[in-house]
Amino acid sequence: MESSAAVETAKQIVQMVGTMLALGLFSTLVAKKAKIPDVAVFLVMGMLVGPQMAGWVNIPSDSPFNQGLLILGASYILFDGGASLRLKVLSEVWITITVISTIGVLITALITAGAAYYILHIPFIVALLLGSAIASTDPATLVPVFRQVPIQDRVAQTVMSESAFNDAMGAIVTFAVLGVAMGSGEFSLSHALIDLLKQSFLGILAGGILGYLVALLIAHKSHNHLAEFAPVVTLMAVIAAYMIADALQASGFMAVFVFGIVIGNQDAFGLAMVHEEKEKLDNYVMTTALIMRTFIFILLGAQVDFGLMNQYLGGGLLVVLVFMLVARPVTVFLCAGPDQRAKWSRNELLFMCWTRETGVIPGALAGMLVGVKAPGAPIIASITFMAILMTILIQATTTAWLGGQLGLLIEKK
Repeated sequence: MESSAAVETAKQIVQMVGTMLALGLFSTLVAKKAKIPDVAVFLVMGMLVGPQMAGWVNIPSDSPFNQGLLILGASYILFDGGASLRLKVLSEVWITITVISTIGVLITALITAGAAYYILHIPFIVALLLGSAIASTDPATLVPVFRQVPIQDRVAQTVMSESAFNDAMGAIVTFAVLGVAMGSGEFSLSHALIDLLKQSFLGILAGGILGYLVALLIAHKSHNHLAEFAPVVTLMAVIAAYMIADALQASGFMAVFVFGIVIGNQDAFGLAMVHEEKEKLDNYVMTTALIMRTFIFILLGAQVDFGLMNQYLGGGLLVVLVFMLVARPVTVFLCAGPDQRAKWSRNELLFMCWTRETGVIPGALAGMLVGVKAPGAPIIASITFMAILMTILIQATTTAWLGGQLGLLIEKK
């Protein structure tokens, strides 16, 4: 009897996976026709087929299957984003990336917390918990957007790198504030900085070492024994990079991002794949990344709680508007504006002010706060969903238009 129940559950999961793939294909065609990033269409499609509407996709957000799929999907999309970056470009903007990924997260969290405190009349510690949870940008959204919208390299790569590196900072600040809110600890700036440096260093180290070893096995002239299996090796290594970093209590997402950077810049290390094998790997990565973001954003849309959002709709919308239109611009101009090495133009700064989509990582943090029954968790979850919907549906869909208005679009190769 138990075996039969397990088989039926498995069949339901297989059916939902097939449904999501079919809906993803349809959504991709719609996005291509409408000339907007596909993640926005995936999100809307997920809302339409979720349990609160059509009911075709119903996978609980706290289920192992959902959590595993989000981790794998976000990791692979981050790897894809890292592989698209170029070390030469990053060397010009590393100061901006470092400052905006650390101090920038704090600035965004504090401004958003202030808005929530005054607008929603909630305790400041709850407001700060909300600001911390949604302060980091979302690589799973930004990477595919910039894959589809051809923006000048240094701008696109700065925003994508920020989204990868600020996840660790966002999580650290959230857990630090949570400890105070739950009465289990006091915030310590020195401990938070040490933890951030530890997570960053170990994540970069794990991703860098694994990336070089994989590059040797698929691209070295003498040791490329696994060149013809590069797609499988790469997928295995993405999982390994995340798990190794996680075991070291470091940022798994940072590790897979750095792994991607190394694989995408093999030439800089004196390694170069045979053209045919590289083309095969590129096609595999492109297809797999499409499947992963299909799953992630349809699932994310399907898990939007409309009832919860409706409870705090008016005040929540105002908070998210402050988050988008005040907190982000202040963060960008304070963190990137003074960078004399990068010498950002006004149009570049304005563009970065608009590209700060919220998605998988803040959604996961909000879900975790609900799970541990943190103070104000329902409010935090509600406004996090609003931030996800508004930033993806408004900002992601207007990225190409804004890039054109600011003269930052380039011709696709």
